[in-house]
Amino acid sequence: MFSPTGLVRPRASLGAPASLPIAIGVAILAGWLMDLGFPDRDWWPLTLLGTAAMMFAVRGLSLPKALLVGAVGGFTFYGITIWWLTVYLGLVPWIALTLAEVVIFSLGMGLIALIWRYGSAHWSSVAGRLGVLPALVGGAWMLREAISSMYPWGGFAWARIAQSQSESTLAPLVSWFGTSGMSFLLAWAVALGVALLGEPRLSVTGRGGLAAAVSLALVVWPAWPVVESGSIRVLAIQGNADAGLLANYQRGDNLRDHYLVNRELYGEEVDVVVWPENASDIDPLRHPEAASVVSEVAREMNAPLVVGAITKVGEESFNSMLLWEYDPTLERGVARDQYDKIHPVPFAEYLPEREFFYPLWPSLFSMIPRDYSFGERDTVFALDGATAGIAICFDIVDDAIVWSMMDEGADVIFAPTNNADFGRTDQSVQQLAIARLRAIETGRSVVNISTVGTSAVMDPTGATLDRLPTYTEGYMLLDVPLAHHTTPATFIKQNLEVLVGSATIAGLFTALGATRFRRKESD
Repeated sequence: MFSPTGLVRPRASLGAPASLPIAIGVAILAGWLMDLGFPDRDWWPLTLLGTAAMMFAVRGLSLPKALLVGAVGGFTFYGITIWWLTVYLGLVPWIALTLAEVVIFSLGMGLIALIWRYGSAHWSSVAGRLGVLPALVGGAWMLREAISSMYPWGGFAWARIAQSQSESTLAPLVSWFGTSGMSFLLAWAVALGVALLGEPRLSVTGRGGLAAAVSLALVVWPAWPVVESGSIRVLAIQGNADAGLLANYQRGDNLRDHYLVNRELYGEEVDVVVWPENASDIDPLRHPEAASVVSEVAREMNAPLVVGAITKVGEESFNSMLLWEYDPTLERGVARDQYDKIHPVPFAEYLPEREFFYPLWPSLFSMIPRDYSFGERDTVFALDGATAGIAICFDIVDDAIVWSMMDEGADVIFAPTNNADFGRTDQSVQQLAIARLRAIETGRSVVNISTVGTSAVMDPTGATLDRLPTYTEGYMLLDVPLAHHTTPATFIKQNLEVLVGSATIAGLFTALGATRFRRKESD
C-alpha cells in the first residue's frame, strides 16, 4: 500500500531538521507569538512571525514528528486565544474546543511538513523552491483554516491569520481576496521568507531583496475603491445589560436596561433603531408586556426597531432578530420581518449529540438547557431606503452567511451581539476586529452593537465612525454610509478557496508520485 511515511527520504536537502525537543520549543513560542497579533494586544506583525516560526518548526520533520509539533503549537495558540470560553463554561468546554482545533491544526502542519519534504525534492531548482513550494505551503495553511471553519458541527471560523490584520497596513488585501484568500497570501509570503532563509544558492542581498519586494507589494496593495450610495441615520443602543445567554440573571433585565437608555432619546430623527442580540430577553411575539415596550420605542422613535429575542415555533427555539414596527392603523407594534440565526454555536447555543455528551457531565451541560434550531429565513431586512444584512454574534465569522446577505442585496450590515457571557476578556475585541475586516471585505458599513460592548460602527473602508466603552450604558447616533458596489472578494466568494485548496493537494500528490516513481527507477 502506498504510504507517504514509507517513502525514501528525498535527496534534495532542506538542511538538517531541528531535534524534536527544539522543534517543540519553537512551536510553543510560535503559538504564543501568533496570539499576540490578535486583540487585545493587536501586535499584528507577531502573528506573521509566529506563523513563520510554526512553518519552520515542522520543516524537515517526518510526518509523525510534524503532527506532534503541530499539536503542541496548535494547543498553545488556540488555548491562549480562546481562553475567554472559560468565563462561564469552565475548563472542560475550553479543552474540548481547543483539542478539536488542535487535531485539524496538527493535520495541517503534517501536510506542510510533507510539502516541505517531498516538494523540495521534486521542485529542486531555485525557482521551484522559492516559487512553487511557498505557494503550496501557503495553500496548505489556508486549506487547514477552511476545514476548521466548516468542521466539526459547522466549524469554528475564528483565529484565522487574516483576522489578526484588521489594524494593519495589510488589511486592504481582504477586499480583493476575501478572508481565506488573504490568509493564503499572508501564509505564502511567510513561507517564502522561511524558504529564503534556507536557500544557499542566493546571496544575502538577493534573498533580502526578494523578501523586501514581496513585502512591499503586499503592504502597498490598495483597497478596492468604495462607492457610497447615500446613508441612513442609525441609533444603536448598548444597555450595559450584564446578562448573557448562559449567565444567571433576572428575566427582563436586558429589556429594561435597553429601554431605559433608549427612552431618553425619544424625538430624535432616525431611520432605524438597533438593539443587540437578546436585548428583549422576553419574547415580544409571545408576551404582551414585552411587545408593549418595543412597540413604544418604535412609536416614539417613529422608526423601525431591530431587536434580538429568543423566539419559539412549536417545540423549536430560535435566536432571532425582529424588525419591529408600530402600525398606527392597528394601534400596536408588529414584527414585519424576522431572521433566525442560521449557525447556532455548538456547546453554547445547542449541545451536539446531546444523548452522548449530556451523560458525561450533566451538571455542566445543564447550562445549555435548550437546543436552538438552525434558522432558514433570509439574512436581510428591508428598511426605508436600505437593505440591512443581519449577522447575529458569531454569524460575522461565517463566510457563507456573509456571502448570502451580499447576494440578497445588503448595502449595510447590522451585527447585533451579546458578549456578556465572556466577561471582561478580549473576546469582544477579537469579534470587533473580524467585523472591521468584514466591512473592508464587503465594502459595507458595519454596525456592531453589543449588550455590554465592544460596540462600534465602521464605514466601508473599515474606519471607526463611533465606538462605546465597554460595560457602560450608551448609544451611537450617526449617519451610516450605504454602498451598492461589489468588491472582488464578494464576487470570488469561496471559489479562490476551492481553487487554491485543490491546487495544493494536486501539487502534493504530484511530488509524492514523482518520489515514488524515482524510488521504482532506483530499484
